[in-house]
Amino acid sequence: MSDEQYRQEIAHLARVELHTPDPDGTLWFFKDLLGMYETRREGQSVYLRGYEDPYQWSLKITEGPVARMDHAALRTTSPEALERRVRSLQAGNGEGAWTEDEYGYGKTYDFTTPDGHHMSLLWEAEKYRAPEDLRSKILSRPSKKPLQGLPIKRLDHLNLLASDVTPMRNSFERHLGLRTNERVVDGEVEAGVWMSSSQLSHDVAVMRDARGARGRLHHVAFYYGVQQHTVDAAEMFRDYDITIEAGPDRHGITQSSFLYVFEPGGNRIELFGDPGILILEPDFETRTWTMDQIDTGTAIGGTNLPQETYFTYGTPPVPPEPTEDGAS
Repeated sequence: MSDEQYRQEIAHLARVELHTPDPDGTLWFFKDLLGMYETRREGQSVYLRGYEDPYQWSLKITEGPVARMDHAALRTTSPEALERRVRSLQAGNGEGAWTEDEYGYGKTYDFTTPDGHHMSLLWEAEKYRAPEDLRSKILSRPSKKPLQGLPIKRLDHLNLLASDVTPMRNSFERHLGLRTNERVVDGEVEAGVWMSSSQLSHDVAVMRDARGARGRLHHVAFYYGVQQHTVDAAEMFRDYDITIEAGPDRHGITQSSFLYVFEPGGNRIELFGDPGILILEPDFETRTWTMDQIDTGTAIGGTNLPQETYFTYGTPPVPPEPTEDGAS
């Protein structure tokens, strides 16, 4: 079979591990404000899931000296798809290793992106089975909607920062079979790409790191499914002193409603109000935005994404560039 016949072999983003220097604050944010269920504790880590996440956990919070992403894992569409994608990564001289040490997941291939992010591919995942008191009457819902905070439904997508976007795009297209749905170019340079292997607008995005750093996280996004919930969440965050970076508004790129905040540990979190555009066409053509269109691309409603953070801040944080007089 041709490579094209094997392209859609990534099902979705299955899990993300975040490190935080403020584990109590970070857990309060995700459990009390965003209504995630705790499913396990082990050492310095706590495992969480949204009420529509299908597996034992989608978010692992680990205490660490700085805010950062430890790793993110994509689930393939079959065991055979996993093997094919691993062979492609290995043929591209990518370093990797098989592991099987994460609660609720089986055989996993760990690899490093061209920019240094730690990623994984897996197929084996233990489905969440709710205890009787959490069992939902809605049969397609793994657990009841929590009665605390403004509960998110599930993990949605990942946005990575990279010193150079194009090698990341090339690698994800070639080895993971992702499709680039939209991109931003600054002259001849790719400033951002939004990629998926499903009908979603993106499972993974990559944006140019304005600091020139490697392997950083821009944000992890969680899905509400209702735009009004981002407005309600903004009110909740104001009352509970969570820093709102931007929104609520709607992106032109992906057409999704958004709200960006910083959890107490310092990682940027996006609350995704709706799915945005769904890619139903099998021959969908990549949309290319230019910098003179960036205001509409970033926010249709006129929100100004703050230059001092949105295009420069990522985790782990890096020091500010010194000015000409030597000050920071």
